[in-house]
This record gives sequence, C-alpha cells and structure tokens, in this order.
Amino acid sequence: MTMDRTTYRLGVDIGGTFTDVVLMAADGTIFSKKVLSTPKDYSQGIETGVSALLTELQVDAGQIGEFVHATTVATNTIIERKGASVGLVTTKGFRDVLEISRFRTPRLYDIHHKKPDPLVERRMRFEVNERVASDGSIVKALDEAELDAIAAAFKADGIQAVAVTFVNSYVNAEHERRAAARLSQLLPGVPVTASVDLLPQLGEYERTSTTVVNSYIRPVVERYVDSLKARLDRLGIKAPLMIMQSSGGISPGDVVARQPIDIIESGPAAGVLGGQRLGVKIDVGQMLVFDMGGTTAKATVIEDFAFSLCPETEVGGGAALGTRMIKGAGYPVQVPTIDIAEVGAGGGSIAASDAAGGLLVGPRSAGAEPGPVAYARGGTQPTVTDANLILGYLNPGALVSGELSLDIEGARAAVKALGDRVGLSETDTAYGIHAIADATMLRALRGVSSEKGRDPSQYVMLAIGGNGPVHACTLAEAAGMKRIVVPPVAGLFSALGMLFADVEHQLVAAFYRRFDEVDRAALDAAAAPLLARGVDVLSSEGFTEAARRKLTLYADLRYVGQTAPLTLPVGESLDELAAAFHAEHQSVFGYASPKEAIQFVSLKLVAQGVPDQPRMPDSARRGAEKKAKAHVRRAFFGPAGWCETPVLPRSDLSSTPKAGPLIVEEYDTTVVVLPGWEASIDGWNNVVLARTTAA
Repeated sequence: MTMDRTTYRLGVDIGGTFTDVVLMAADGTIFSKKVLSTPKDYSQGIETGVSALLTELQVDAGQIGEFVHATTVATNTIIERKGASVGLVTTKGFRDVLEISRFRTPRLYDIHHKKPDPLVERRMRFEVNERVASDGSIVKALDEAELDAIAAAFKADGIQAVAVTFVNSYVNAEHERRAAARLSQLLPGVPVTASVDLLPQLGEYERTSTTVVNSYIRPVVERYVDSLKARLDRLGIKAPLMIMQSSGGISPGDVVARQPIDIIESGPAAGVLGGQRLGVKIDVGQMLVFDMGGTTAKATVIEDFAFSLCPETEVGGGAALGTRMIKGAGYPVQVPTIDIAEVGAGGGSIAASDAAGGLLVGPRSAGAEPGPVAYARGGTQPTVTDANLILGYLNPGALVSGELSLDIEGARAAVKALGDRVGLSETDTAYGIHAIADATMLRALRGVSSEKGRDPSQYVMLAIGGNGPVHACTLAEAAGMKRIVVPPVAGLFSALGMLFADVEHQLVAAFYRRFDEVDRAALDAAAAPLLARGVDVLSSEGFTEAARRKLTLYADLRYVGQTAPLTLPVGESLDELAAAFHAEHQSVFGYASPKEAIQFVSLKLVAQGVPDQPRMPDSARRGAEKKAKAHVRRAFFGPAGWCETPVLPRSDLSSTPKAGPLIVEEYDTTVVVLPGWEASIDGWNNVVLARTTAA
C-alpha cells in the first residue's frame, strides 16, 4: 500500500508487556503497531515496532515530522534499584537528612514497616563546612578546597553521579552553584545536579530527595535517550525527540535527559492527557479514566474538563493509590504530576494460591518476558490474560490481528492446575481470577473518586489500555457507573494521547513570604525572573513570537505553620487569590479558616508553546485496518453463564445501539459488552456503552 507523501506524527509508548506505536496523518487517520516490549533494552522494541509499521505502510522515515515518546525507564530504574552510584554533597550537619526523612508512614500501626533504604550510602554522603542563613546572608563561606578531597573520594569509589544540596540555597544559590561547577570540573563525565536547578524552594528533605532521585536515574536516562536517538537516526527519522512529562506536557529529549524526574509518570500521563482532550471534543467534562495494561491498572478523575496535578509524588514504594494523604512508602519527588491511582493488576498479573487455599492475583506480573502462558514464550503461571482467554473474551486464535498467536490449551492447563489446588473448576477458577483482578482495580477507581468525596456514578468512564475495555463493564457496574466510552485505538491510547500534548516546562522560584506583607509590586518583581526564564526556554525551542507562548503563573500557598501547600493560579487581584485559597482548602481538606494568616511558599510558572496547528484532529479513524470477521463464540458472563456471543469489528457498530452480550474485537483491544449494556458508535468513532438495567 503506497500512501500520499505528507507529514506524519509518530507516538510511541513503552509498557511492561507491549510497546505501542501510533502513526497519525494530518487528517486524523491512525495507523498502529503493537509489539512485545524488550526489557533488556526498551529502545530495541521501539526500533522493531517503528520499522515494521513504516515498512508495512511504505512510508518514508523522512515524512515523520514529529516523534513523541513516553517511557517507563525512569520508574523501572528506581523500582528495580538499577540506578547510578550516587554521591551527595551537603551542608555540615545535614548528612543524615535522607535517613531521617519523614515521620509519616503509609501504615501507621505496622511496627514491621521499613522505609526504603536511602539511594545514597552514608559513606558517600559528604558534608561541607558552609552555611547560608534563612535570609540569604552568608554565615560561613564555602572553602572549595574541601571539594577537592570529596571529588577524589568520589573518583576512587567510581561514583557515577553527584547531587549537591546546601541548606537555604533556595534564597542564595551562590555556594551551591560554585560547588556544582567545581565538582563538574574535577569529575569530567560525571553528571552533577544542583538542587537549585530542580527545586529552589523550602523543604530540606524534599529538596534533597528530589535531587538525589534525579541523580540516581540521570545516567540511565541519558544513555537511554542517546541509544534511542541513534536508533531513530538508523531509521532515518530526523524529527526531534520529544518525551512526555508527568505533568501532561512534552519536552525535548535533551532537557529530559538532564532532568529525568519530570518523566517518572510519563506513560500514564499520556493516556490522561488524551482523555482530557477527547473529553473537550465530545463535551464530557466529568470523566474517570481507567487504563489497564499488562502490568498495572491506573485511574484518574477529570473534572470540569481538567485533570488534577499533585505537587509531589513518591517513587520506589510500589503501586500507589494516588492520594497526597498517604506518604512514606517511597522517595518524595516534588515535581507536578497528574493525580493517578495505580494498582498492581494487569493482563500479565500472575494468579496463585495462598496458604489457606484461596486465589491470589498480582501484584507480580509475567510482563513481556516470559508473558502469560498463552503467549507460549516460557510462562508457566496463569495470568489474567489466560483467564480472559478461557472465558471467551479474547480471540482464541491470536491477538493483534493474528500477529501474536495464542496457546489456549497451555492456558487451560495452567488454570486447571491452579483450580485443582484451590478446589475449583477450570471455568470458576478463570472467572475467579477475572473477578479478583476487578476487585483490585476497583480500589484504584475508588481511590480517585469515592475516597475523595466524589460519586463515581456521576462520571463517564473512559476505558483505555489493552485490557481496559475487557474489564470496563464489570468495574462500571461495581462503581455504579452508567456510561463508558472506548476511544479509537483504545489499546494504544497513551501513544495516541501524547500526540495531543503541548510543549511545556514547569519552572519554580522561591518566594517565602507572609501573604499580608506582599503587595502586587513585590509579587511581580519576584515573578519577573521566572517569566524571563520561561520566555527564554520557549524561544530556544522555536516559539519566538509572543503569540506562540503561553505563560501561566501559580503560587504555592498555605496557612502559616502548615506543611502542605496548595497551588493556585495568580490572577490580577491578591484578594481574589486569598479567597480562592480558602475555597480550595475547604474543597481539599474539608475546612477553611479565613481569619488565619496565609503565607506564600513559592512561585511556579507553566510555560507552554502554542502550536501553529491544532494538536488534535476533529475525528479519528484507523487506516489500513485488519477487521475481525463477524462471528459468534461462547463466552462466560458470571450469573448469566455461558452465552453464544456475537463478535464484530468496531466498523459494524452504528448509532443504533446493539444489546449485549456482545464482543467488539479490534487490533489492539477487545470490548466486552455485558448483558444489560448496549453498544453504539458516536461521531468521533468512539464505542459508547450505556447501561440498560438498574444498578
């Protein structure tokens, strides 16, 4: 098939099981490829998938005008403890900040809970006898001769990255910048990260933790970015490498390589951003995004067409339920992150039995290697995918239009062996695995909805990920939801969603002042350098005209004496800002104290590049689609038992609803429509599921 010569945009998302590749033409036509991920070198899977798709479509690599990527490399590096050997240089007396950390733990009464070990060994934490006061005055001058001895110790130990965090550097960065420059000179080839370049604000532990995490993953991400660039060069793709950030924007690969803490939630953020943009297109402002992949399931709430950002996330502590109230499980990183609840349940989640003979599902995953038993790649333990295959939800012959053949007999044998151990039939075991996975994922849905005072029945579910639409109806029923939207290429929606994102940079400046001591002139003076930085960074990336730059100023505010600030946009009036703070405090924490004094903590700037053309098309259609042939197969629906179920492609749906049970089979996902639900298609080519029976 030869396509017209035009410019295409390419999005690639790496998951724990699959690497998703989406190619989008200017008219919104979508072409895609799904290949197994390559954990030993994730960039290999990217090259394989992109090369196969371009060859299949006979598209020249020179036609790729944009390459956007989301990756789990940063997250996996921390979870697997495979980061760099890091040295820390800090002010005398602050050597053990990482060890002391915070009092708060995720399980307050668990006496056996152990905080994760610091990412820097104590012997590689060095003190410097310098001191800056809280007002910025120099109490003890920096002696650079101390740094020479520290650099020699680092060199002798083979340190691969260095973090520099001096107390009160956020009000006077002179010592910290001099130290970072000197260490960079003495340790050529070793990346040195100064805390003021990442987080110039109050909070010694949080600032140190953020800087150390950045240093820990920086060499790994730098190598990954270099490797990926080399592969793109071999493919002939000349478009600049852009990478999805945790905040929902994209940034150049070179910038991300220096500051990889910005991409810790890269992949999940892309799906949420895509959902938010889709909600605007189809006029759905209240949306609950449910994303189930091969390893984890994620949930996010979109309210009034906007997603929420958390000012801090914790990494390395396992799956999270996405609430700022639960702390202490991992390493704090203070970068804006979309508020996402995550649990260890995906298609590759392994099912087993416990000591009492009951079923367990997850959080261990078979991943891409060896993968579910049905993939016939060496897996021996049954997974959620194996259970769904046995229940008739998935095509028993193959997935991704025949490109991944399945061994259903192997899956049955593995599930039967587990059933024999727990005393259940093959069908009941498979359905039990499916139901337990649903129960685990329901925790994520409730973590962002009912546990935060929201009624999930008032939201529309957006089901994405390779497995999301398989489980969407059962989860929606459990949560009391009545409508589900399954977008085009739902199984690759994160790869598609990142193509809708704007270039974005998050900048921070210290501004620790009582609110009643600040007037508009003082605020503007403090914000001026931040705004100038935003203009400079966007101009360097081609957004030279003022009309193509969007600069939004925010302030972190809290009541005097509190520890948790709230981030609010700064408008024209400080009185309106104070009123907005009290209202937001009431909404988030359940109370407000209008007579209490407020203080500024910091100023933040979101600097966005305004695209010259819309990032999202008016509609999306899959091109060169390998349609499933309409047929009937048996599928198991719990109380309804085994049913002869119609199976058809998305293109066979119309605006006239079709009643379930029904299965919509596609290249990248399968939509399971339960009895009591109806499926139709809307103007944006979404599959829309509506509940017809009472809850």
